[in-house]
Amino acid sequence: MSNATVASSLNLDLKKIEHFIGGKFKAGSGKETFESINPSTGKAHATVALGTADDIDAAVNAARHAFEKGPWPRMSVRERCNVLRKIADLILARREEFAIAESIDSGKPISESFDGDIPRSAFNFQFFADFAPSYVEEAFSTAENERHIAVREPLGVCGLITPWNLPLYLATWKIAPALAMGNTIVLKPAEWTPYTAYLLAQVAVLAGLPDGVLNIVQGFGAGGAGEALTRHPDVRSISFTGETSTGRAIMQAASATMKKLSFELGGKGANIIFADADLNEAIPTAVRAAFRNQGQICLAGSRLFVERKVYEEVVEKIVERVRKIKVGDPLDKETEMGALIAREHMEKVQSYLAIGKKEGHLLCGGERLTALGDGNFLSPAVFTGLEIESRFLQEEIFGPALPILPFDSEEEAIALANSTPYGLSASVWSQDIDRLHRASTQIRAGLIWINTWFARDLRTPFGGQKSSGMGREGGRYSLEFFSEAKTISYKYRM
Repeated sequence: MSNATVASSLNLDLKKIEHFIGGKFKAGSGKETFESINPSTGKAHATVALGTADDIDAAVNAARHAFEKGPWPRMSVRERCNVLRKIADLILARREEFAIAESIDSGKPISESFDGDIPRSAFNFQFFADFAPSYVEEAFSTAENERHIAVREPLGVCGLITPWNLPLYLATWKIAPALAMGNTIVLKPAEWTPYTAYLLAQVAVLAGLPDGVLNIVQGFGAGGAGEALTRHPDVRSISFTGETSTGRAIMQAASATMKKLSFELGGKGANIIFADADLNEAIPTAVRAAFRNQGQICLAGSRLFVERKVYEEVVEKIVERVRKIKVGDPLDKETEMGALIAREHMEKVQSYLAIGKKEGHLLCGGERLTALGDGNFLSPAVFTGLEIESRFLQEEIFGPALPILPFDSEEEAIALANSTPYGLSASVWSQDIDRLHRASTQIRAGLIWINTWFARDLRTPFGGQKSSGMGREGGRYSLEFFSEAKTISYKYRM
């Protein structure tokens, strides 16, 4: 990926992004559009079809027809997985195009898109293509000449609603297992990041995915395409990643039709550094955990708790590193932090920064970088002196803002980690194996990292406790969510 190629992408004409329904790109029932704004420039880079309830109905009908009449659910799992592998190969063949589209759409550095999000998106298809055929049905025999077989069958039409912070990455994380199990799909991408979903539809056609198996309706959530999808009676399940408040609304909307639900919601990750930790590893990882993707990651280490014995040393070295973070054009390969997703989100983050400045001590950053133009650029901020009860430490900011608090005991550190309504992830740094075991069992979160951050094995369950979600994704957990369990029992003669 050359700098010249990346720079030339700034001169692309305004894109036209349409829905993808029944194997065809369509303008939508109302022919209305909205603009997709480049977060780094504040200017539109695409016009996007505005999805309506009628568009959702058309997409669901196409998906239902493909499920009831088409070949996809009747293919063997290995045949379906061969198509998944083709999709992965085509994404990688267009890796640079996907990466540029993702960074233009979301404002994230091109290095994160090219080296992280896009290859991981392809790997999601590769992983489930390898994993799904290994899923084994259970069978039990009894002394009464009975045999009981537990089978899993596809659900039907699955609704997927995906977020803007990792657009293609998290869409493929849901699409791949849903397809592997023989379902058909209606995807509603986040309105702020429609681009790579549009490119994925192109790839699906080239990979030979039958018409109607994957449908994509662009648009908004409440009162729009997203809400219509959650309420549609022919949609059998909703898998959603996003804000906790939206999850509650989806649960209420979906209750009338008794859909299966899986939610990965907000987070307020605790990063705990004990005095005996390897600070040469813990400190740079804490900075990465707080500021990767402008802090717009549900798994971010957005609260840092440091044992008092090393508190001043850690704070000093954190600030030193944060001041060196290069904020700039997302399409510059040297950029380490890009632009926040949207003007309104930047203003929300700024409101939290104002709380931090009022209630605590700002050590660096926290300012809008107007010298970079009209984009949504904020300098990464570090705070001390805040109380654990502050909204700054209790609510999900989803931006480049890191509060650091000291603690004096293991019990206090665990209490601090558990002090929010969220329970998605946490990191613990220490050389004491007994302490690490105690902390990992007492912190109420779905994912605990020990002396690391962002490590994942896709076979393990992923999801949150408390207000961070319900259900689990990954490995067999995804395959089981995107299928229906059935028991077939019969008696036989010997």
